Amino acid sequence: MLESGAWGLLAGSALLVGAVLGYALRVPRLVAASVMAFGAGVLLSAVSFELLAEAHSEGGLVPTVAGTLVGAAAYTLGDLALARRGARHRKRSGPHRRPPSEQERSGSGLALALGALLDGVPESAVIGVGIAHGGAVSLVTVAAVFISNLPEGLSSSAGMRRSGRGPAYVFGVWGGIAAAGTVSAVLGYAVVGGLPVPVVAAVTAVAAGAILAMIADTMIPEAFEDTHLAMGVITVAGFLLSFALSHP
Repeated sequence: MLESGAWGLLAGSALLVGAVLGYALRVPRLVAASVMAFGAGVLLSAVSFELLAEAHSEGGLVPTVAGTLVGAAAYTLGDLALARRGARHRKRSGPHRRPPSEQERSGSGLALALGALLDGVPESAVIGVGIAHGGAVSLVTVAAVFISNLPEGLSSSAGMRRSGRGPAYVFGVWGGIAAAGTVSAVLGYAVVGGLPVPVVAAVTAVAAGAILAMIADTMIPEAFEDTHLAMGVITVAGFLLSFALSHP
């Protein structure tokens, strides 16, 4: 359990590192989008070759498909609810699409924090689930979550800064999400550890579905909006890096 928490904290700490960079530095829009595209590619590969492949191997096609759809639907419903409260563009850093300030939309600060939590929990939980099921951490999964968390924190904090939020709020949010990631990894281990293998496979698929929906809804739009066509190549580069880690 302690090991799960430690790995979850390591992966989640990238959010805080990215937030510091995004808030303290004037990161060019193109750089932020490029890093986000790379992170999306890394996470897409990890979901495909680590999470869904493992779920299918252990549970078969039906639990994998059903779990993935449930995870995607659950994430989408949560995201829709938060979008109506001002968290729609929580990963955007551009001047035209950014998180609203509290003056522009009352309650948007809480919605942004909850949106960040919604994005981060599935990624961290699968780390604990993997340790509970396999007896050892999947370094590929940890690396993928860490790499993808950097651009998430970077882009989001830059957008929050542009919307007028101070460093206490920004770093408080991402520090809290890093801590929540630690708890999620521990709960993934503790709750799933004693469950039957088919149930573990379904839970893994649920997390994979939520992560896939998050990539499509928040990371890819930020990466490809108002940017150059090389974003596709950058995304593929991230995908191939994660693939290489999965297939040494």
